[in-house]
Amino acid sequence: MHQRGEQVTLPGAVPPQEDNPDQGVAWHYGDPFGEQRAAARTVAVVDRSNRSVIAVPGDERLSWLHLMISQHVSDLPDNTGTEALVLDSQGRVDAHMVLAHRDGTVWMDTEPGAHATGARGDQLTLLDYLESMKFWSKVEPRDATAEIALLSLIGPDATQTLEAVGLSAPTDTYGVDGVVRRMPGNTFDLLIPRAELTAWWTRLTEAGARPMGSWGYEALRVEALRPRVGVDTDEKTIPHEVNWVPSAAHVAKGCYRGQETVSKVHNIGRPPRRMLLLHLDGSADALPETGAPVKAGERTVGRVGSVAQHHELGPIALALIKRSIGPETELTAGGVAASIDPDSLPPDTPGLGREAMKRLHG
Repeated sequence: MHQRGEQVTLPGAVPPQEDNPDQGVAWHYGDPFGEQRAAARTVAVVDRSNRSVIAVPGDERLSWLHLMISQHVSDLPDNTGTEALVLDSQGRVDAHMVLAHRDGTVWMDTEPGAHATGARGDQLTLLDYLESMKFWSKVEPRDATAEIALLSLIGPDATQTLEAVGLSAPTDTYGVDGVVRRMPGNTFDLLIPRAELTAWWTRLTEAGARPMGSWGYEALRVEALRPRVGVDTDEKTIPHEVNWVPSAAHVAKGCYRGQETVSKVHNIGRPPRRMLLLHLDGSADALPETGAPVKAGERTVGRVGSVAQHHELGPIALALIKRSIGPETELTAGGVAASIDPDSLPPDTPGLGREAMKRLHG
């Protein structure tokens, strides 16, 4: 498991390939499809300790973060969490994080190497960006990756496994109970002291959780249509395109960078692209790579994001595709035949502003 950049080898752990974004944690443990089945049917545990963690303590932590991020957190209760984004001035996604408010501190875990656009248009680490926006606020953001590590417990038996190791399962989504944060679906994140990472891993696996690598975790994430910054997003992505409204971007709160775009698209516009699930031709010699073009005939209509091998669905991918492309359109993704999963189409509800204009004009 990952400890400050060092790989701790566990029995059966297979390291990721060099181009894999999840360096430092196991890719799989010898049977990636069996690991996925365990997560779907019983319970599996995933080492996600390569996630970066930023701690934000201080008397003004909530009011300050409320101005920095896309989510409404000015009154975030103790022992709760949420998801949030940092956007640039045009409303494009810079960073995504998951929050846990406990013990007088907001803990934010995010992608390794998360960054944000500075005031001068330069690229800063997410922590440096937050530091640059502190001014006189009573907050002290710091890199807490050496303090806190993340494990994820996934599956219908996750609650029983938590109880077996003496932990409680929060009842509400994003609720926090001690080190446990409940996520959507049958998923619980454990924000544990990094020094105790191996000990907690042992407790959970001895309680029946099957070890699962990033291969299995990513396949289930793709199936669930959960995007990942830098993989399923590009330099033009806005939150509406990847289903982060309203889960990570609040449409009614103002006073954060990029808010105008979020509000305008929500009320009177439509995002130019949408993130869809593609089923890929399993007989192809190789699967497409992230960033490969999605084409309808000779016309490029999108880009490939995450690509995964799913234990039931076979090869699948997330892709950002132009809104005008219907679910029946025959596509290729990086040269591989692909079809759109119709169930992945987001509801195309008209914005409040468009409805008001229609009523005004009869």
